[in-house]
Amino acid sequence: MEELMLYVRYQAKPGCREKFVRQLVEEGILTLIRQEDGCLAYDYYFSAQDENELLLIERWQSAEHQRVHMQQPHMARLKAIKEQNVDSTTLGKVRLEA
Repeated sequence: MEELMLYVRYQAKPGCREKFVRQLVEEGILTLIRQEDGCLAYDYYFSAQDENELLLIERWQSAEHQRVHMQQPHMARLKAIKEQNVDSTTLGKVRLEA
């Protein structure tokens, strides 16, 4: 199985970047995701240049692990929180070569 690494660029609604991440932490969603089978990393980073931008880096043991992750019940809650706080997302895949 080939490891999967994704990046997601979020453009938060004005003033909602910290609120978005805080809700994910307070509701335990990040902890649940990081405990999922096959999750190697799931981390958010704040932009130093744009107060409304953040970046998610996620690494999975395989694409199948990530597919199962997207079906988890807590992902529906994450989606609802995202809709309240985020204007747009851009997804990218990183190919890791040895």
